[in-house]
Amino acid sequence: MSNGGDDVTSVGRGAQDAHRKPVTAARLYDYYLGGIHNFPADREVAKVLLERTPKLRTIARDNRAFLARAVRYLMSVGVHQFLDIGSGIPTEGNVHEIVQAVAPDARVVYVDIDPHAVSESLELLEGNQFATAIRADVREPQAILDHPRVRGLLDFDQPIALLLVAVLHFVEDSDEVRDIVTTFRSALAPGSHLVVAHATIDELIVDERRWEKTQKDYRQQTTTSLVPRKKSDVVRFFDGFEMVEPGLVWLNAWRPEPDMVDEFKDEPERSSFYVGVGRLP
Repeated sequence: MSNGGDDVTSVGRGAQDAHRKPVTAARLYDYYLGGIHNFPADREVAKVLLERTPKLRTIARDNRAFLARAVRYLMSVGVHQFLDIGSGIPTEGNVHEIVQAVAPDARVVYVDIDPHAVSESLELLEGNQFATAIRADVREPQAILDHPRVRGLLDFDQPIALLLVAVLHFVEDSDEVRDIVTTFRSALAPGSHLVVAHATIDELIVDERRWEKTQKDYRQQTTTSLVPRKKSDVVRFFDGFEMVEPGLVWLNAWRPEPDMVDEFKDEPERSSFYVGVGRLP
């Protein structure tokens, strides 16, 4: 990371005041992935964060690639229902595109707190009777589970894949985040799966004060906090699940594909993410 904590604050505030568009995690992620559904305020903050952490684009792409690998695996073991929470703005390799290419009647519900992400998703899904999107907060899991469109599309008596990919680190309180996962788990039928990707700073050599400043800036400039967790914390999300091989691993170490380009091969911890898939027995 480079210095410049004050820069992100001044640039971000100026951009937000000028364009009146609060920066969101979904639009930052869209920008890192090369998408077009982001605003000037998002781009200004994203560029400053990229100066600090130049590999953010690579991490975003690798995270998206992990999601695709996990979804293809789940389809291979017979899971045809997906609840994707913190789904963000539609871009290449959306879950419904992957699964419905194999099983046209596979069902997908996207959930995001960003109204722009939801509206873009609904526009993309127009005419698709087996996929929808709702606006909801991961911090209110029961409201998601009780939502009429969720209940109308997904059969909770059958296995469901719960996708919590790059979303739990936006929940600041550790007790709350565990309660969230527990609530979702209690609603799932045997054979359901949990997919998690979570930011971490384990094993990274960082300036602790600078990292704290980065978190503070992120909180000030977006609608969410960013809380990386240790591996021992992330693995607890899988309590009650049987881990799918290779377990909880660094981002690109989960069932890599032969032709996959891995910029973090020599230093996997630099991917800054732990990922894993668990099955509910």
